[in-house]
Amino acid sequence: MADESEAVQAAIEAEMRLLDPDVRASPALVLELLDPEFLEIGASGRRWDATSILSVTSDGSVAPEAPVEVSDMSGAVLAPGIVHLTYFADHSGRRAWRSSVWRLMELGWRMYFHQGTLTS
Repeated sequence: MADESEAVQAAIEAEMRLLDPDVRASPALVLELLDPEFLEIGASGRRWDATSILSVTSDGSVAPEAPVEVSDMSGAVLAPGIVHLTYFADHSGRRAWRSSVWRLMELGWRMYFHQGTLTS
């Protein structure tokens, strides 16, 4: 099970990088973490692909002085090279349960799918 825990840890580290304000400010760094087939269903209900999500990640909404607070992070290996993560995120009072699917590619772990569901 060491391989599975290493896979989950690698996906968690990649997820946390995507939430880092410095990474989000760089479209090139964000694209390094997104699968070419990336799809997100945002908490707003809007669908995003790898290109369109860059308008959100690079808009400065996640600033160093207002980072996304993450809790209850857990992960499971669904199949070799596929990890599902779930966690709770609070960004300046906007609270959501988040779910991501990460896929291991030749260049490393890439987010394949992401969904957020707002909560009160």
